[in-house]
Amino acid sequence: MSETFCGLVALIGAPNAGKSTLLNQLVGAKVSIVSRKVQTTRSLVRGIAIEGAAQIIFVDTPGIFAPRRRLDRAMVTSAWGGAGDADVVALLVDAKRGIDEETSAILDKLTSVSRRRILILNKIDTIEAPNLLKLAEDLNKRLDFAETFMISALKGHGVNSLLAKLAGLMPKGPWLYPEDQISDAPLRSLAAEITREKIFERLHDELPYQITVETDQWKDQKDGSVRIEQTIFVTRDSHKKIVIGEGGQMLKSIGSAARKDICEAAETKVHLFLFVKVRENWIDDPDRYREMGLEFPKE
Repeated sequence: MSETFCGLVALIGAPNAGKSTLLNQLVGAKVSIVSRKVQTTRSLVRGIAIEGAAQIIFVDTPGIFAPRRRLDRAMVTSAWGGAGDADVVALLVDAKRGIDEETSAILDKLTSVSRRRILILNKIDTIEAPNLLKLAEDLNKRLDFAETFMISALKGHGVNSLLAKLAGLMPKGPWLYPEDQISDAPLRSLAAEITREKIFERLHDELPYQITVETDQWKDQKDGSVRIEQTIFVTRDSHKKIVIGEGGQMLKSIGSAARKDICEAAETKVHLFLFVKVRENWIDDPDRYREMGLEFPKE
């Protein structure tokens, strides 16, 4: 039997550094939602890629930022937990933003992480080459990185080279997942996240990021299709009206876009039914945190 390799890579960085976009590129399919609204990834999302004899398990962590609310603290704790369990910790930095306050704080805390660290400069097409090289030099002065990569996650530039290098860093061991599996997230969870992504695509400026979506029903039909019922939870009645829209048009638009992506993920026809409810204090409900795979902060 040929030798195999398997390991865990944690993608960490400030909000909107491009971690979810990079994860989807590395895996070759949507396993993590992408939004220009910060802090949309809430829990650890695992994507699985095969490169030669290596199986690489990527963890897309919530963006690391200065937490102010209970949900913020749970997300940041989850992110650092993912880094502590990994064989390789990959710090993703938005090249245009450079070393801002959030990235600087991450660099300081990474000094205590004993795992192999690599640096990934993303969005390299948004910065002049001399400034990019200077940024790479400054970051490596701040922290000792084993490797530095320059990529555009959105366009896919440099992603294949990054994947090949990461494969070479994986420890020997059996693969933990079947060859055709690209994520360990249940389809019903991914479906809920896809709907949340479509909400933020359309209502980026109108809604706070605390909005959440839950899949209430996933029923296989006799014709091979799937009936899915989801509830969109908002914290105010005014937000409910925004999500529904005039004559229900916004909700229809969200549902249509979400159905398309869910069909692709489920590889079958999908009948999607969306409902909107107000749940004022869900952000203080431990059950909601468990639904998202987060540990409920005591204080």
